[in-house]
Amino acid sequence: MRLRFMATSILVLAVHSSAQNDVSLTAQLQPLTAGFRGKVSLYAHDLATGQIVAIDSDQPVPTASVIKLGILYTALEQIRAGNAHFDDRLTLRKEDQVPGSGVLLFLDTPHILTLKDALTLMIAVSDNTAANLVIDNLGLKTIDDQFASPEPQGLGLKNTWLYKKVYRPAEGTVPADQPQFGLGKTTAREMAGIMERFVTCNLGPAPAQTEISIPIPADKDLCAAAMHMLKVQSDRDMIPRHLEKLDSTEGDSAIANKTGAIDHARNDVGAIFTKQGTIVIAAFTHDNADTSWTADNEAEILIGKMGQTIVNAWAPDVSQLPNQSKQ
Repeated sequence: MRLRFMATSILVLAVHSSAQNDVSLTAQLQPLTAGFRGKVSLYAHDLATGQIVAIDSDQPVPTASVIKLGILYTALEQIRAGNAHFDDRLTLRKEDQVPGSGVLLFLDTPHILTLKDALTLMIAVSDNTAANLVIDNLGLKTIDDQFASPEPQGLGLKNTWLYKKVYRPAEGTVPADQPQFGLGKTTAREMAGIMERFVTCNLGPAPAQTEISIPIPADKDLCAAAMHMLKVQSDRDMIPRHLEKLDSTEGDSAIANKTGAIDHARNDVGAIFTKQGTIVIAAFTHDNADTSWTADNEAEILIGKMGQTIVNAWAPDVSQLPNQSKQ
């Protein structure tokens, strides 16, 4: 298993070392961002060719619900280590219910659901209550340690942090910049890296053997479960906006993504599976003038146009998105 990890690491290093900034595509994106009434951070990577586009990609930005992508990754690592299982039972209590996106807020309590149920709701409908149940189950410190710990045990991220639970005040000692970022902070480059790990199934090194009674799913099964959650994600108004052609409720989309939104920020991190290869896009906007909660929000329109421009440049025929299989 150590040889497997070393081989994966060498492959990842080779991909990053061959990455080249696409100057032409950067020029195409400039007119889109020039008139935007806010700030933009972008990192896109064509995994097939190694080409990248980066705009302020190392600028720390508010995550909003995009941080749930990192929570999902941590859950997979805890399952691999035998510290958690998809079938673990979580109890929803009245005091656990928080406002915002999701459906658990509306259920009668107490209500029992599995960890996999909570993860699916956290991603597919960005359920805030489900996210908090997962945070309680994994531990806030466990999640932040996963982000910050050096590779290979952790992700080795310098600017990604989950500060607190959703719609709950921060507890204990937190970094001084927490009020600036709210729920969490990240960069476009770092969050794109997490999405790439799902796409390539590049999880951490094989965990030490433990005596457990419940079998641990193989990496490929964990990654498949996570990708399914991301492909049925219900908010399609940003990266998928001009790319999605079919009803994603009738089968997995060709786009796996996780959005995040607060009044002054709109974000989306996605993987677009084209017939030419996979394109990862992490688009963040903040300090936005348009704080409206409609599909025509200025930032959501911008992210949709940037996604379309990137995919058209690297996979020119949008029809190259694989057709979904209807159930």
